[in-house]
Amino acid sequence: MLAIWLVAVGWQVRREYFKPELARLAEAALSLAPGVSFYTLELGGRAIGLATSKLDTIPDGFVLEDIMSLELPALGQTGSAVARTQVELTKTLRMRRFDFGLDSEVGTFAARGRVQGDTLLSVSVDAGGSVEDLEYRLAEPPVFAAVLPIRMAIGEGLEVGRRFRVPVFDPSSLSTRSVEMRVLEHDTISFPDSAFLDPASGRWTPARYDSVPAWRVAEVYGGVQVESWIDEDGRILTASSPLGFSMIRTEYELARQALSDARGAPADLVDADVILTTAVQSDVDLGSVEDHAELRFVLSGVDLDGFDLDGGRQTLRGDTLIVRREDWGSIDPGYTLPYKRMDLADALAPEPLIQSDDERILRKAREITNWRTRWTHDPKTVARQLNGAVYHMLDKQVTISIPSAVQVLESGRGDCNEHTVLFVALARSLGLPTRTAVGLVYVNGAFYYHAWPEVWLDEWVAVDPTFGQYPADAAHIRFVVGGLAQQVEIVRLIGRLDIEVVRGPTDGEG
Repeated sequence: MLAIWLVAVGWQVRREYFKPELARLAEAALSLAPGVSFYTLELGGRAIGLATSKLDTIPDGFVLEDIMSLELPALGQTGSAVARTQVELTKTLRMRRFDFGLDSEVGTFAARGRVQGDTLLSVSVDAGGSVEDLEYRLAEPPVFAAVLPIRMAIGEGLEVGRRFRVPVFDPSSLSTRSVEMRVLEHDTISFPDSAFLDPASGRWTPARYDSVPAWRVAEVYGGVQVESWIDEDGRILTASSPLGFSMIRTEYELARQALSDARGAPADLVDADVILTTAVQSDVDLGSVEDHAELRFVLSGVDLDGFDLDGGRQTLRGDTLIVRREDWGSIDPGYTLPYKRMDLADALAPEPLIQSDDERILRKAREITNWRTRWTHDPKTVARQLNGAVYHMLDKQVTISIPSAVQVLESGRGDCNEHTVLFVALARSLGLPTRTAVGLVYVNGAFYYHAWPEVWLDEWVAVDPTFGQYPADAAHIRFVVGGLAQQVEIVRLIGRLDIEVVRGPTDGEG
C-alpha cells in the first residue's frame, strides 16, 4: 500500500510540476484577459507621442495589436512616424504570423511574416513598392518582441531573481537576437484608470488611480538593459530605455492632452532632443576637422569587443583608436567598373532596403554618371560623382524611418540614413562595391551618431554624401558595418561611451 501511495504521489507531482512547457503555457494563458492599454511616450520628461496596446482572444489563440505615434524633436525639427504591429499568437503564445508597418515622411516600410512548422520564418518586405521574400531558419521558435513580458509573466513566473533566455524576433530590424529576461524587484505601482474633464479649466484630470502588484523586469541583450514595470499578466505599466525614452501607462485623454501640451512648448529643449541627448561631448575643440590627416581617440566606458573598429582607415591599439583620412589623390583602385571578382559579392548584392537592381535606381545612377555620353569605368570618378549628386539631391531633414533607396529617391529628403542607403544602392547598381558604416562623427564640439558609406577602392574608403565629403574626415569613427540587423549593436554605446581626443598631424604636418 505504501508503494502504491508513493507511486500515486509521484505521478501527481510529475503531472503538476513537470508538465511540458507548452502545456503549462497553454494552461496559464487561459487567465489572460482581453483589454486595451494607453501610454504616454516621453523623452526627457516631455511628451513625444502616445501608444495603444490591445490584446484580443481568438478561438485558437490571441491577437496583440500595438500602435505607436511619435513626434520626435531633433535639431529644431520634428520627425513624425506611426508604427503599427499586429501579431497572431497560438494558445501557448508562440508567434503564428505578424504584420508590421512604419509610416513616416519618407515613405512606408512594411514587413509581414508567418512561422511555418516550428522554426521556419517566412517574411515579405515591402519598402517603397519593392517587395522581397525572405526566409529565416531559426534554432527554436522565436518570441515576438512585444510579447516577451507576457511570455515571462505567464510562462516563467514573476519571482524576484528568476531569469531565462529566449530568441526574440524584432520586425523593425528583421533580426532575431538572444534576450535574457530578469525579474529584479516587486512593488506596487499606481496609475490613472479613468479621467474626467474639469469644466472650470477645460482640461482632463485623473479621476481615480488604481494600485496593482508590479514587477520590475529587465531585457538584456548585447550589454544593453531595458527595464519595465509589468503587472501579473505581463502588461507594461512603465518602461524606459538607454536612449532616454519612457512609456507610462495612463488614460487615452490624458496621453493626448500631454502630447498637445508638448506641441505648444519650446522644441529646442536639450533634454527632449533625441540627437542632442545621445551626443558624446568632446574634450577638445577640433576646429575644422578636414584639416586633420589623422586623429587619435581613447575610447572608454564600454566593452569594445564585437565592434568593427579595426581595419581600413582605422587602427585599434588597446583602447586607442587611430583614424587616418585617406589621400584621395594617391588612391589606386586597381580595377575598372563593374567589379568582377566574387570576393565582395555581399557589397554588390541588392537587399530589401537597398534595391540596387531596381530600374529606377539604375536609371538615376546612369544619369548622374552621364552613362550614355561620357561613361567612365573609373571607380574613383564614379564614387565622387555619386557622392556629390546625393549631397545636392536630398533636402537635409531629420526623419523617423526605416529608409529604402527607392523611397528616398522619390521623396528627395532625409538625414544620414537616407543619404547612405541611396548612395549604396546607386553605387552597387553600377558594380561599385559599397557598404554601410555606422558610428559617430564630430560636429561643433560633440560626437553625434551617424551613418555613411564606404566604397572599395583597393581598400575600404569612407565617403560622406550627407556632408559632401570624399573622403570623409578623420573624425568619423566607425563602430559597425552592415544593415539594420547589425546596426542595432550601436545601442550598446549610448549613454556609456566616453571619447578622449588626441590630436594627430594636419595635412601640413608629418
